[in-house]
Parts: sequence; C-alpha cells; structure tokens
Amino acid sequence: MKRNEEKKRRDIVSESYLQTIGRRFMHHHLAVVSLVVVALLAGAALLAPVIAPYNPDDIVGPFSGAPSGEFWLGTDQIGRDVLSRLLYAMRISLLVGVMATLISTVIGVVLGLIAGYFGGVADMAIMRFTDMVMSFPYILLVLVAAAVFKPGLWNIILILGFVDWPGIARLVRGNVLNLRETNFVKGNIVAGMPLRHILFSEILPNTVAPILVYATSVLALSMLDEAALSFLGLGVQPPTASLGNMLNGAQSLTVLTKQPWLWIPAGLLIVILVMAINFIGDALRDALDPGSRR
Repeated sequence: MKRNEEKKRRDIVSESYLQTIGRRFMHHHLAVVSLVVVALLAGAALLAPVIAPYNPDDIVGPFSGAPSGEFWLGTDQIGRDVLSRLLYAMRISLLVGVMATLISTVIGVVLGLIAGYFGGVADMAIMRFTDMVMSFPYILLVLVAAAVFKPGLWNIILILGFVDWPGIARLVRGNVLNLRETNFVKGNIVAGMPLRHILFSEILPNTVAPILVYATSVLALSMLDEAALSFLGLGVQPPTASLGNMLNGAQSLTVLTKQPWLWIPAGLLIVILVMAINFIGDALRDALDPGSRR
C-alpha cells in the first residue's frame, strides 16, 4: 500500500502541466460527459450536409406533419424536414457562439493588456469606457443594436462580439496589474526586452487560464442571445435555420399545445448545449486553479 501511494505521489510530481489539468478535469465526471455531448453535437452539425436526410429548405412533406418513419421529427408549417433543419440550425448557433466569443475575447484581451500594463491615462480611458458599456442593461443594449442594424447572421455575430468584451477586459486588466509587479516581468524590462515579448510571451500566457474559463461562459451566453434575438425576429433570418428562429413558431398557442415537435427539439438542444458548456467551464476553472489538490 505504501509503495503504491509513494509511486502515485511520484507520478503526480513528475507529470506535466497539461497532464495535471487533464487529470483534474477527468475528476469532474459530469464535465467529461458534457464534453462528449458537445463534441457529438458539434460533429453532427459539421457533418449536416452528409447526414441530413433532406435539404433544410426543400418542401418534402405535409404541412406540420407529425413525426413518422419517414420524418423522424416531423415537418414544419410549410413541409420542411425538422431533423434536417435542426442539424443545420446547430451549425448556425455554434458558429454565432464561437465567432462572437473570439471577437469579444480578442477585443477584451487587447484592451485589458493595454490598460493593465501602461496604466495612467490609457487605463483610465479604457476602464471608464468599459464601465460606460457595462452600465447599460445588457439585453437592452443587444436588442437596440439588433434593431438599429439590419438583422442577419454576421450582424448578430458582430453585435454580440462587440457587446461581450467588457468582462474579459476587466479580468485581463486585473491579472496584468498583478503580473506587472512580479520579478520575471521586471527582469525582462531591465533586460531591455521588446514590449511585444513582455506582453505576449510573458504576461499573456500567464493569464490564459482565467480567459479560457470566462470564454466558456461567453460562448454559452452568445448562443442564448442568438436564440433570443432569432426568436424575436431580430437575429438570423429565414429561410436560414437557427435554433432560435426554429422556436419562433412556439409563439402560437396551437403549436405549443398540439405540435410540440416544432419547438421541443430546438429548445432541448439549446438547454443541453448551454448546460454542457457551463459544466465544462466549471471543470476547467477547477482544473486550472493552482490551489486545487484534486
């Protein structure tokens, strides 16, 4: 027993940083299941042109047809296959979430680095602008921007990307303020290292962990926002399918009560994707925490 315990301790000491993160992440069984679910759904979305039984825009069956052997999830109000549209809708919703997260992360990281490292006037100007953006009710800001600009896929991506950055900017700024006072950063400054080396090779890699965790919440939030905007008719426009505009028909009492196949699959997918991404984010937070003993 003692030998096994000592061997286990030696293995833990000798493992790499990535192996440590992986080992801690694997302790979160719900997150592992969530990762598998997201991977499967993302794979199905990417392979939609191959596995979808029909073209999502073709009228192939009866209007509002119930699920059957030919149409597993039924048909919508104009006879399009719900399963095919669902597969393509996942592609759109995941694309919106990923692209909006990338845009907001890049903006937030750049502004946070500048504010935290240089301080002074730059810090004050960036942080006051960040506070101004955050002072507006988030959903109201998104709705107003979506109403002002023409609804569409890329407009929604840009709107969400340019609205979600303040939280990341504040997070990065706080980390940079701490790292700026560390000996290894001061040593690089004394050694005359280029600014880009200090920012992107020394400071940024040491703040990637909290950025990655925060980005998972932004990804889930962006997907929810796209669904809400598309449900209201301000997001992705028909005939392009997204999980949000597939729920649009649920505004009708008849659809809600008598045709559940038109809204339950899309609603379930939104819930599953958002919950799974949040579980993964929670596990990453614990796995990347230096104080974790798991």
